[in-house]
Amino acid sequence: MKSAVIVFPGSNCDRDIAVALEKASGRKPHMVFHKDTELPDVDVIAVPGGFSYGDYLRCGAMAAHSPIMRVVKERADKGVRVMGICNGFQILTEAGLLPGALIRNKTLKYVCRTVGLRVESTESAYTAKYAAGQTIRIPVGHGEGNYVADDATLDRLEGEGLVAFRYVNHDGAPDAEGNPNGAARDIAGIFNKGRTVLGMMPHPERAFEPLHGNTDGRAFFDGLVEALT
Repeated sequence: MKSAVIVFPGSNCDRDIAVALEKASGRKPHMVFHKDTELPDVDVIAVPGGFSYGDYLRCGAMAAHSPIMRVVKERADKGVRVMGICNGFQILTEAGLLPGALIRNKTLKYVCRTVGLRVESTESAYTAKYAAGQTIRIPVGHGEGNYVADDATLDRLEGEGLVAFRYVNHDGAPDAEGNPNGAARDIAGIFNKGRTVLGMMPHPERAFEPLHGNTDGRAFFDGLVEALT
């Protein structure tokens, strides 16, 4: 599996996700700078977490208009897998690759902890190695992770099975206790219509190997490799 990681000024999880992709696939990802106008031939593109452009204007708004994102959108239109993690999710919504928006956490505070997620759909390369309804533990670290969309969009995401992950409590049920940011309907991650583009606020690359204290994110990357190799 060939991959690329997009690097913006302010990215701080680019190396983390590059390490996970390399360990899962056995191939070093291409590190592609935001000013570049070309992308290598790859199977998956990762838009990592961090604070692109210092989160000025709105989180992800400036990054969404960087030269490389025009190419990312072209590849996404052709079916190349694109995943946005945390700030990457914000960038994908700002770029129009995913619906909705990410706004300030309901508490107005930055949250950094491990949360429970329920796998809502396994019909994608990203989630194929999990079981439907499985609860996993994945870290989050964000101040603007509150996913919002109009009711029609939320109903469409639910009805078409495009909710990838949902925040849950320790008993595996979605509720305010398990939701770290106030996201609508406890949504932690979504797909585009073709399930080739994924945006999620939690960081699976931070739960990849035993030294992280949790390996629940490993299946996320293994599923990609299995599907795209």
